[in-house]
Amino acid sequence: MKSVILSCVLPLVALAAPLGLAGKASAAEPDKQFFRTVEGKWVGPGEIVAGKYKGTKFTCSFDGSTPDNKTGMSLDGDCRVGVFTQKMSATVERKGRDYKGNFMGGAAGSGLDIIGGNVVDPRKVVFTINRNQLRGVMQARIPDDNSMTVTIAVRVDQQLVPVIGMSLKRVDAVEVGSIAKN
Repeated sequence: MKSVILSCVLPLVALAAPLGLAGKASAAEPDKQFFRTVEGKWVGPGEIVAGKYKGTKFTCSFDGSTPDNKTGMSLDGDCRVGVFTQKMSATVERKGRDYKGNFMGGAAGSGLDIIGGNVVDPRKVVFTINRNQLRGVMQARIPDDNSMTVTIAVRVDQQLVPVIGMSLKRVDAVEVGSIAKN
């Protein structure tokens, strides 16, 4: 049962993990610039902070990229809980006025759907997530250029309850989305 819940929830982490470093973005295309910052390698620990598996710790590693001529991102990597490792993949793209995407094949498969969201400001993104009766949000905050905190919350009755917290560090030396000095 633990692996079923982790296989549904950890893909959220995969999406959330590398959404950082928008502080150097151009004002002309803030969303596109924001997503370009996912390019690179990210690693870090996380923990399930509520529910039946409260206290379960995991570690993830991701490679982020952005599609050519589109606003969005793709992630590939894995997350490890104890001796078990699960491959993770996630994709999100702007479709019209909103964002759509999926984790691990979406709700039709073994994952989740991204059904909406937006870049709130240069240091924060929020996505609406969905799988059957599970409704919630994923929020990523970037306190500085090389770290990020991710919170995933699900709706219980009329309240959002945080269930996963994660801290990631950039492990490559590339500063993507930066503007060359004159």
